[in-house]
Amino acid sequence: MEMSACHQEPPAAVSEALSLRLRTTIQGVVQGVGFRPFVYRLARELGLTGWVRNTGRGVTIEAEGAEERLREFQLRLEAERPPHAVFYAREAHYLEPIGYEEFRILPSDRPGAGENSAWVLPDIASCPLCLQEVFDPSNRRYLYPFTNCTHCGPRYTIIEALPYDRPNTSMKAFEMCPACRAEYEDPADRRFHAQPNACPVCGPHAALWDGRGELLAERSQAVEAAAAALREGRIVAVKGLGGFHLMVRADAAEAVERLRRRKRREAKPFALMFPTLESVRRVCFLDEVEAQSLTSPAAPIVLLRKLEEPDAALAPAESVAPGNRFLGVMLPYTPLHHILLRRFGAPVVATSGNLSDEPICIDEREALERLGGVADLFLVHNRPIVRHADDSIVRVIHGRETVLRRARGFAPMPILVPGETPPLLAVGAHVKNSVAVARGNQVFLSQHIGDLETAAARRVMRVVSEDLQKLLDVQPQLVACDAHPDYGSTIYAGELGLPLFTVQHHVAHMLACMAENQLRPPCAGVVWDGSGMGSDGTIWGGEFLLLTEKAVYRAGHFRMFPLPGVQRAFRDPRRSALGVLYELYGEEAFALGEVGFLSKLSPNELQIVRQLLRSGRNVARTSSVGRLFDAAAALLGVADKNQFEGQAAVALEMLFDPGEEQDDYPFKLLDGPARRISMLSRPDPDLCIKEEASIPGFVVDWGPCVKGMLYDMRRLLGAWRISAKFHNTLVQVILAAARRLGQNRVILSGGCFQNHYLIKSAVTKLQAEGFRPFWHQRVPPNDGGIPLGQAAWLSIGPVS
Repeated sequence: MEMSACHQEPPAAVSEALSLRLRTTIQGVVQGVGFRPFVYRLARELGLTGWVRNTGRGVTIEAEGAEERLREFQLRLEAERPPHAVFYAREAHYLEPIGYEEFRILPSDRPGAGENSAWVLPDIASCPLCLQEVFDPSNRRYLYPFTNCTHCGPRYTIIEALPYDRPNTSMKAFEMCPACRAEYEDPADRRFHAQPNACPVCGPHAALWDGRGELLAERSQAVEAAAAALREGRIVAVKGLGGFHLMVRADAAEAVERLRRRKRREAKPFALMFPTLESVRRVCFLDEVEAQSLTSPAAPIVLLRKLEEPDAALAPAESVAPGNRFLGVMLPYTPLHHILLRRFGAPVVATSGNLSDEPICIDEREALERLGGVADLFLVHNRPIVRHADDSIVRVIHGRETVLRRARGFAPMPILVPGETPPLLAVGAHVKNSVAVARGNQVFLSQHIGDLETAAARRVMRVVSEDLQKLLDVQPQLVACDAHPDYGSTIYAGELGLPLFTVQHHVAHMLACMAENQLRPPCAGVVWDGSGMGSDGTIWGGEFLLLTEKAVYRAGHFRMFPLPGVQRAFRDPRRSALGVLYELYGEEAFALGEVGFLSKLSPNELQIVRQLLRSGRNVARTSSVGRLFDAAAALLGVADKNQFEGQAAVALEMLFDPGEEQDDYPFKLLDGPARRISMLSRPDPDLCIKEEASIPGFVVDWGPCVKGMLYDMRRLLGAWRISAKFHNTLVQVILAAARRLGQNRVILSGGCFQNHYLIKSAVTKLQAEGFRPFWHQRVPPNDGGIPLGQAAWLSIGPVS
């Protein structure tokens, strides 16, 4: 078969002097990380001939030479690989030599040539060498916002197809100038085969627009003018790596409030971008792990505790994170951000470029239309963004990173799970949605998509789903979804025409944590969150699960209580509190003098809630610990509404400092039935009739805890102490449940385990009693991790 010159096979034999030919195929993160230039240099150093090329499966190498040199080559491939390269699988076998004359980098296989099993690398923050050039007045890339090399720069947000080569990226429109081409072709240069390589002569450039899209400035003058606008308190929409930020100076309360009004974001904390690590230290506590996270190639937002006396010159306005002792902090991660922040010289709010509940903007014309009523100016550039990627969010818990939002810097790197799955698509949950595709023992999680409340968000979910399948060349044979029939993701799954299976929401949480920790059954699980449909049709959220090789059981749960108005109760913590009090006291709940929030409700609203609770109409029963947090926050008067998910729980956690209060409240562990969890496509209450007598089931009665809180409120104990005692009680519940479940390995998952104090205290006390707790690290404990658990069901779930 005749092939084009661009895709010729290696040259025919010219010599038989070489002793052996070694063919090596490597799968993993080996494209876009400078791996082929590394192989080229190593082979030349060892006197080997042959070739290396990108393929849809990763990288293939053929090397000829003496056997001892080939053995050294194999060892050094692993030991000296580039810092961002990761090997997942490597196959090597010896063949007869065919007499290569030199070592070459061959053109990559065309897209679609064979199965794609290469890993797509996330975008990588600017490396020190590139930044040194950017701020060197004598360098040709001085103040160039799109400087990059094989060690840094855009990857996932510019790639259109594998293999990762310039013609398959959004950089294909920018023809390299002779100087950039020389770097690209020089094996000794760190830009050797750097696909986004560019400079001011041939690459993308920045521009500043007004709100009508009229050009105000270009290139370096555009960035200077944007910095000047920030100093004036104006809101600037900045096109970055995976979408737009809305930026405003962080120390100007009026400017921050103006951004809140325009963005329709009343209370949720804003993220901050600081110029340097040193400037962060002047505002926040920063330990070694947190500093490492901030400066890592992923460069996520890291939640940091504010100093009690921060540097007044850098301290943000209180309205950046109202009532919160923590700030979401990141460092600049592109040259554009570095130049802008250095010119401005202080922290800026850097929040996603969208209105609340909408997807992030990635195109400048779209941004003009959607953000025209928010931003005063637009700092844009002409490098297309292929797919959106929000900033990732990380919190260091018990000395380890825990990803709370997985996006830029992490997606779409796979999670390797124990066991194998057929090719499948997992569509996740309704809130904090992400999707995943799986093949073999690899589950590729998409970037964060968001809540599926709007038609626009649901469209983005479909686009991301289709894009991930195409990019990774996965053709799903199955689709996995949540059991809730009204989730936007579940509706989408049903429209695909593929065989479908459901994974109960809390089981998926547990499986996600097991999968990323490489665990197989049996395990015990403590899964606490705001809500998820149970297999009996009620709202679960305070679950104690037992997963064995044969089945998954709801071994225990929190005592159920009514949620009047259901969806309204999710947004109004006072309704959760009234449901809790009604469960305990009935009608007397409406006459409790110590419950201060009752006086804040209008007589009409109180009457509506009372009628709902009496009649049971539009009332759901729940075991949710998330709603119990809401109830506690409302009782203490720190939260009347949830303007964003978890707001009341955060307010409760912010009341006290860890270690200030060691006491707790009583609770009861009552005997109750354990029941096997159904994985049918619809909840089936009949399945809850059969009890599992061999499992020691139980119900956690929170009644004594709530009564203790009310007693402390009557005696005017400080709210911070009551909050601390409430948290300590939940930790004691985890310990008691672990003892009852009888498994050494205890999984902690669900949105409630984003609470720093709760998970750190639980882990410490479980370890002290000889248990082995496992919690999330690379995958969010919230619903962002759900698709991993759905995908893992076939590989680590029960066999029957």
